[in-house]
Amino acid sequence: MGSNEEVPEGSLRNILDQDTLKWVFVGGKGGVGKTTCSSILSILLSEVRSSVLIISTDPAHNLSDAFQQRFTKTPTLVTGFSNLYAMEVDPNVEYEETHGADMADGFMSDLTNSIPGIDEAMSFAEMLKLVQTMDYSVIVFDTAPTGHTLRLLQFPATLEKGLSKMMSLRNKFGGLFSQITRLFGVNDEFGEDDLLGKLEGMKDVIEQVNNQFKDPDMTTFVCVCIPEFLSLYETERLVQELTKFEIDTHNIIINQVIFDEEIVESKLLKARMNMQQKYLDQFYVLYDDFYITKLPLLPEEVCGVEALQSFSRHFLTAYQPSIVRGTVEEVEQKVSILKEKLKESEAELERLGGKGKQKV
Repeated sequence: MGSNEEVPEGSLRNILDQDTLKWVFVGGKGGVGKTTCSSILSILLSEVRSSVLIISTDPAHNLSDAFQQRFTKTPTLVTGFSNLYAMEVDPNVEYEETHGADMADGFMSDLTNSIPGIDEAMSFAEMLKLVQTMDYSVIVFDTAPTGHTLRLLQFPATLEKGLSKMMSLRNKFGGLFSQITRLFGVNDEFGEDDLLGKLEGMKDVIEQVNNQFKDPDMTTFVCVCIPEFLSLYETERLVQELTKFEIDTHNIIINQVIFDEEIVESKLLKARMNMQQKYLDQFYVLYDDFYITKLPLLPEEVCGVEALQSFSRHFLTAYQPSIVRGTVEEVEQKVSILKEKLKESEAELERLGGKGKQKV
């Protein structure tokens, strides 16, 4: 990674300029705005790449809401674009639909229970095989919350373990191994050799993709968070795990930041901003060699291509306070919505504090 002086502070231009990137993961704690960030990043990439595919691997898909367009497990061209495609994949559902309900079988239960995550790994491998047959310049993953994401990043090792387990069970149970073919949609007439060939083929794909994931020229992970304790904790956990898996990460997006011009005369907002500043300072200390992008808290959701494109300017330059503050009515509405958000947070804090006092 180059020095931070090469790009403006708070910019994601380094990702747009790295034309060797093939895989871009966007992830973090639930509710921090991952889908909005990954959607905008895919829009920006579509301006500098020949073709972009954004894939949601979060079972609670928000991609269709972000673009206000329905997406399925098949890549669909995003309305208004000629080179941006989107698809939504739920590993668990895909797995059940593809391989049926025979997992209740005692033999298969023994296999899957002994290998946590093998179902997701197999489904993800199938998806990657599909994606690799398509000619996309870069693929953006809108990932599920941290724990699920980390499991997906472990899928090469999981599949390796699964393959070894299956071979072991084949040797142990002999003819009974043919029962496993139903799980993968392989007809009995093809026998176990066909299944093992399929698994070996997946293993080849997994190894190839795994090597690409560990190549910083081809893969990077963008962490999204908000300036609060739990989000800071989750981000640190994520960065540590990514380092362990040898996956490059050097960009952090801090979302929902309250800036000076949004304070007006609200004591609540000032208090909130001071609390956020404490965690912002910690982010800058912990990740002094990262590109950190701060995004403003908005009084409305960012939905639809036009809104996403408008908000994308904050991804390319450091956030600058607006000189035009709008009409009094607009400012009052903005403050009212922000106050409501703060009241909800304060009520939650009081509730948690009350529980603590009762224990004492």
